[in-house]
Amino acid sequence: MEVLVQRLADALRARRWRLATAESCTGGLIAATCTELAGSSEWFEFGFVTYSNAAKTALLGVPPDLLAAHGAVSEPVARAMAQGALARSGADVAVAVTGIAGPGGGLVGKPVGTVWHALAWRGGCLAERQLWPGDRAAVRRASAAWALRAATQAAQAEAA
Repeated sequence: MEVLVQRLADALRARRWRLATAESCTGGLIAATCTELAGSSEWFEFGFVTYSNAAKTALLGVPPDLLAAHGAVSEPVARAMAQGALARSGADVAVAVTGIAGPGGGLVGKPVGTVWHALAWRGGCLAERQLWPGDRAAVRRASAAWALRAATQAAQAEAA
């Protein structure tokens, strides 16, 4: 993960951008991974750990009716989390992760390993669903790596 964080740091510094994270199933792993790198205060702005639905609403502004209609592990909620983190942090790019890391909690249509990721930046937002294999730790690591790669690609694309 060190290489992914360094690439992200380089891309964000080149744009003079700052990153925010909105994390549920990763529980702050993305933010912790970013801040392991010395000098991350130059590009890491804010980390939200919104494990509960109430936290998603209170801290990120995710509408309760959106959570009720789609569930926390859904594309609309992942997008709302990323957009809320962007709006509330003042960052230039935000990543969000919401999913079922396991070992329990899987549902029909949302098995363990189901994770919705979202990336928001000024002028855009994208979301992607993944079904990560492995145990809880593997799902969380894969989700964090997705977030680091996606934020790097966004900063690099904007720089091009």
